Amino acid sequence: MIPPRTLAILGGRLVDTAGGTLRDGGVLVRDRRIAAVGTFEVPADADRIDARGALIAPGIVDLGSFAIDLPAFTAGGITRAALMPDQSPPLDEAALVQRAAAAGKPDVWIHPIAAATRALDGLELAEIGLMQAAGACAVATGRRWIADSGMMHRLLSYASALDLLVIVHAEDGGLTGDAVATAGETSTRLGLPAAPAIAEALAVARDLALAEESGARLHFHQLTTARSFDLVRAAKARGVRVSCGISPAHLLLSDQAIGPFRTFARLSPPLRDERDRKAALAAVADGTVDVLCSAHDPQGPEAKRLPFADAAPGMAGAETLLALSLILVRDGLIDLPRLFTLLSATPARLLGVPGGGIAIGDEADLILVDADAPWRIESERMAASEGNTPFDGLPVQGKVLKTIKGGQPIG
Repeated sequence: MIPPRTLAILGGRLVDTAGGTLRDGGVLVRDRRIAAVGTFEVPADADRIDARGALIAPGIVDLGSFAIDLPAFTAGGITRAALMPDQSPPLDEAALVQRAAAAGKPDVWIHPIAAATRALDGLELAEIGLMQAAGACAVATGRRWIADSGMMHRLLSYASALDLLVIVHAEDGGLTGDAVATAGETSTRLGLPAAPAIAEALAVARDLALAEESGARLHFHQLTTARSFDLVRAAKARGVRVSCGISPAHLLLSDQAIGPFRTFARLSPPLRDERDRKAALAAVADGTVDVLCSAHDPQGPEAKRLPFADAAPGMAGAETLLALSLILVRDGLIDLPRLFTLLSATPARLLGVPGGGIAIGDEADLILVDADAPWRIESERMAASEGNTPFDGLPVQGKVLKTIKGGQPIG
């Protein structure tokens, strides 16, 4: 085990999510925790890192990755990753949760999310209390929606008693069926099986009603439609304990990106039309969206080099999450402190895990970022286990220079 060290990061710009400010300064780390922020006297025994004007920001807390992919996490500045239960086998037992929690230490801490039902089949509640005791940070329905409202109500009531966050996938399966795209001009032109976008809002409306009844904490992993955001806004105004996330793909791409049959753009939920994409941007700007997540789901050639309707959904999003999210800052939609609130502070708070801030006493999970560094996303050169990204070839700005976990530089 690496012994604790004293580390001084100097000459940077501090991203303060708590105060909503950006200021010059540095960070002193001692025994894995932040000991000083701003201007301070550097101890003689401290190792030094010259930030050279780079951002010093909280490490990203990725809420809802589908794979443990340590090189991609480190490259993307992710210091903690909440792992969705859709694994092989699903995370529906305490022993499986414990095993997943140990997978990334010490470089990246994996926080397992327990399966809501056995085998994620929506039929029988899993041993949620035992999995919480084993280290599960939340409980989730995985890639599926629980169709049985009685089962969903029992899940929410049980989780409420445990004060455990419930993460749901919002698509009414009765409408989506075998659909691979959103119903509209693009899917019609391409002849793809499609479902109306209202399938999402129907699922959101039902789950919000049950969450309000049970008092549970409810988080929609990814919401993507105007009607869904309207429902969440109204629920928040009534005091429902609800939050929602979105990936950069659904903010930057519309369903036109799937033509001609680009399987890297086959996602779950599917890409929406331009009106819904603009509604998603507005929801980020007005605070309706609480979390930006990678939805990291790397898929190899055997899953993607197929006809569009047969290809697996998902994208490799961990190492592009920050660069793509910085587009929102450059477009003036949000500022840097708000960006890292969405990427770090709020996910940490919802999951009840350390991280997300730069304050004295906080665990020293930090990243150094050159927000202006230009690079090109190239699927063949990504650190991820597979490079399936709909952004292949896109020029972007913003590069993680160094990832620091518990005061230790990694990668």
